Amino acid sequence: MNLLDFLVAPVLAQAAPAQQGMGGFGLLMPIALIAIMYFLMIRPQMKRAKEHRSMLDKLSKGDEVITSGGIAGTVTDIGDNFVTLEVADNVRVRVQKAAVGNVLPKGTLKST
Repeated sequence: MNLLDFLVAPVLAQAAPAQQGMGGFGLLMPIALIAIMYFLMIRPQMKRAKEHRSMLDKLSKGDEVITSGGIAGTVTDIGDNFVTLEVADNVRVRVQKAAVGNVLPKGTLKST
């Protein structure tokens, strides 16, 4: 026997202690994180998207709107994908329907 045999045997005996299981907590944690992300991030975003779609469906001629780019105007024509806005006298701009950010109360543009 040499000296190395005396040193290697105790090291191998201490190599890996038995791991204790975390029980159900190990599986519960990822599920809880997914549930928290759903209620804090995904669900509110889906609600906002649904409200935006319903606002676009209710859009009609004569509505005063503001686009996501900041252009304010009155709706003069509505297509499937595009909306024509009158931003000044005889100045019309076509924008995508999804670019309409908000519908303003009637008379908002006339007062400014």
